[in-house]
Amino acid sequence: MLRPTLQERQVCMKKPTMMKILFLGCALAFLMQTRAFAERETMGIASVRPTQAIIAGANRSGSRLSLDRVMQSMNGQLADRINATRKFQIVARNDLDDIVKEQEFAHSGNVSADDSTAAKQFKISGIKYLLVATIDDFQDYNELATFKKTGRTATKRVIRLSCIGKIYDTTTGKLLESANFQISNKDISENKTYSTRDGDLNEALLVGIARKMADKIAQRMTDVIFPPKVLSKRDNRITINRGDETDIASGQIWDIFAVGDELIDPDTNESLGREEILVGKVKIVNILPKVSTAEIIEDHGIDKGAIVRKAQ
Repeated sequence: MLRPTLQERQVCMKKPTMMKILFLGCALAFLMQTRAFAERETMGIASVRPTQAIIAGANRSGSRLSLDRVMQSMNGQLADRINATRKFQIVARNDLDDIVKEQEFAHSGNVSADDSTAAKQFKISGIKYLLVATIDDFQDYNELATFKKTGRTATKRVIRLSCIGKIYDTTTGKLLESANFQISNKDISENKTYSTRDGDLNEALLVGIARKMADKIAQRMTDVIFPPKVLSKRDNRITINRGDETDIASGQIWDIFAVGDELIDPDTNESLGREEILVGKVKIVNILPKVSTAEIIEDHGIDKGAIVRKAQ
């Protein structure tokens, strides 16, 4: 009977060892990725809804199909844009619409803000924050323009969309932020050139305006919970924890604020956040997938951890 040589036995011993190392490496990478994902704050996104007045107006004007298409697109776009911030774990819940109704009731004045049990209405298992977007204005119409010199006409498609974005802390029942966003998307096309492409153009315009609105809401709500910050400072450059897929762009001017003491409302004893002191200005020069670098324009004490906000 032939016995394996020493070299053959060593090869056989190495194979399972290499396989184990590869398996352990993959498992470790997976666990690290899972842990990082699990450490994100969780957010639920309620279905985008129009007010009853907007629904009635769209039915009268014949733009209900356009309104429905914008809502459908925004529902998908909001989840995509929130996820692209890399700050939240999106949690799907089938009962979010019912929860939103409870929250609206809690803020209707029929529930005392001092009632410690009021927050129970807002608590959702597995969700820290809840984003609610409501369409409060929608217009979709065509304007016909005639060019006297050429005698040609052009149709201007006008779409106007306005949304109220609200974000709640479900553990306390508090409304953290409420903001109104408006977008007007216009497209001018000569009748003759695009007479056979109206359907395609209409679809592109509706999806485009929904995408822009979702991006505005996602960026604002993310900045409320996780304002951009200075990660490092070296010479006349800083690194910011915002990259592509956000509203940051090369050439933008951003203000830098040092974080001061907590501000307490003397009437309600409610925390109003922390004091922010302007300590510098920077110009965005390079954008990477997860971070961006900026050139310092003014420096009155810029340091790591300072908050960064786009200059108004």
